[in-house]
Amino acid sequence: MTDAMQAAHAVLDEETRPADPPPGCTWVEGHLYRRDAKGALMPDELVNAQDKLEDETVRKVAGYAAELSAQIRRFREHSFDDVDMLLAILAQDYGDLRGGTKGNVTLYSFDGLLKVQVAIADLITFGPQLQTAKSLFDQCMTEWAADSRPEIRGIIQRAFDVDKEGKINRTELLSLLRFEIEDERWLKAMKAIRDSIRVIGTKRYCRIYQRTRATDKWEAVSLDVASA
Repeated sequence: MTDAMQAAHAVLDEETRPADPPPGCTWVEGHLYRRDAKGALMPDELVNAQDKLEDETVRKVAGYAAELSAQIRRFREHSFDDVDMLLAILAQDYGDLRGGTKGNVTLYSFDGLLKVQVAIADLITFGPQLQTAKSLFDQCMTEWAADSRPEIRGIIQRAFDVDKEGKINRTELLSLLRFEIEDERWLKAMKAIRDSIRVIGTKRYCRIYQRTRATDKWEAVSLDVASA
């Protein structure tokens, strides 16, 4: 085959080759199909126009979200690197790091209007002793008068009311430790909660704050879509 014939075939193949399908679609023997939530292929012309518009909107928003998530991930890594670099320089100058034993550190801009906090928090979970604590709480609630200690009843209910992921409310649970009640079962429940706490790791956080004047309160720079 001559070079001219090869070029002609290449042009013909280019002209007859289907274009890249839209996101979520695929070509099958020259026909455009969309895959539904069950994994089945449906001819594109049979898909409702409103469903197509919804699909396009969701993919557009999700695409922006994926890009933003990647940017936030890079921002977090770069922020830790920048703070670590500063601490390394301070270590060279003073022979020690600024911050506590957990590596917590707070940095300020020269004008006092910006603040960066890097903190390491323990990741905790609760062992099987928590079930014993729940049983003891139930005994207390059963024998106490129905109208007594309503605030404690509410906290106990919220503490053990698991969310959709099956997790208890850690904040409410730990808040029970501040109540001083001279009931033997209550005291045993408090001990069971303390004994159930297990540290399974740590997580590093970076929080940024700003204010307009040095006398103003700090406002967190939100990286949460819901509160930004």
